[in-house]
Amino acid sequence: MSQETQAVLALLNQHEEQIVSEWMQEAAGALRLTDSSRRTMQSEAAELVRGLREALQAGADPADFTGAAWSAVRDTLSALSRSRASQGQPAGDTSFFVLALKKPLFSGLQRGTADKDQLLAAVWSVTTLVDRMGQWTVTTYQQTREEIIARQQQDLLELSTPVIKLWEGILAVPMIGTLDSSRTQIVMETLLQRIVETGATLAIIDITGVPTVDTLVAQHLLKTVSAIRLMGAECIISGIRPQIAQTIVHLGIDLKGIASKSSLADALSLALARNGYVITRQQA
Repeated sequence: MSQETQAVLALLNQHEEQIVSEWMQEAAGALRLTDSSRRTMQSEAAELVRGLREALQAGADPADFTGAAWSAVRDTLSALSRSRASQGQPAGDTSFFVLALKKPLFSGLQRGTADKDQLLAAVWSVTTLVDRMGQWTVTTYQQTREEIIARQQQDLLELSTPVIKLWEGILAVPMIGTLDSSRTQIVMETLLQRIVETGATLAIIDITGVPTVDTLVAQHLLKTVSAIRLMGAECIISGIRPQIAQTIVHLGIDLKGIASKSSLADALSLALARNGYVITRQQA
């Protein structure tokens, strides 16, 4: 163990509670904390200082934060980052909390180290260690936010593609927004599952809410129609506006054999007629 590491370890052994207290003062001075968040932060600070002390006692190298000896500290930082990310707290506040540890450590080393060269080496060692801790925190925070965003996007895709039972044997899927591969896959899986569950023989895909139709969107629609036919059902596409009809013609997309209507009402009327239903107006 180097002399600078011994100096840091001695500081943690002798003044652990003081370091935690000064750390909290430094962090709380710049962050708006409720009583609950203050208690949580106090517990996290105490756990991190204790983890630093135990890692240094085990011979951990401050310059090698990815080593096995630092696993407990990394786990604590990861849990801290995930908790703050899930609560929507800014990444800057999270990293500031960790970096605020520098000041109490620097002050403690300055008070307890007389040799200037040893003090400089110890300060550099602490700087390297705390910076690595801050970097680990930010990285984990970013990964957690990306996981949350991906999960929310998946939830939105599922919510934005409902399969509605309009009538006995007739299902409808109102499409809103841009169609892409992932969304088409979800639509296909959900619709096919509902066809199996309900025994439906007709499915209406309404694209009134789809802003534009290009070659890729048309290919996605054709794939969905093909999958529906393989399940023994037929498909009707509704919501074909004049602009979309012109685009389909200009692109040379072949929709032969696929029934299409300009509105969902017309598509439902056609579906009912195919299933043998007749709609009549009741006389006054």
